[in-house]
Amino acid sequence: MAARRVFGATRTWAGCRARELPHPAAPGRLLVRDYAKKPVIKGGKGSKAGVGSDGLKDPEVCTDPIRLTTHAMGVNIYKEGQDVVLKPDAEYPEWLFQMNVGPPKKLEELDPETREYWRLLRKHNIWRHNRLSKNRRF
Repeated sequence: MAARRVFGATRTWAGCRARELPHPAAPGRLLVRDYAKKPVIKGGKGSKAGVGSDGLKDPEVCTDPIRLTTHAMGVNIYKEGQDVVLKPDAEYPEWLFQMNVGPPKKLEELDPETREYWRLLRKHNIWRHNRLSKNRRF
């Protein structure tokens, strides 16, 4: 039964003649093809008048030393609200003060018995291999 439906449907589809698409330039039809319009910038080319006063502005810089030592300035991501107040050092975890915030250590400065040494060594070898294989021809 299912085969009859499938074959019957194909016979019906095969018996239909192909539909013709309407001619785009037929009378009463207007054919317009164009690229999207470029946005109009007020003030002309090269002038600063095009940049409106509604544009992005830099945040205000705080110069108050007391506020800088008691608040985390620039951490608040919301438009409204206060900056985060810093807690005493005892309330933060120990590892936070042991983090290296300076430049990364060089391979010679690390102990070969540590995991960081071997990770950095592998990274250097990958960089070296990539530099060497950049000029290799196929």
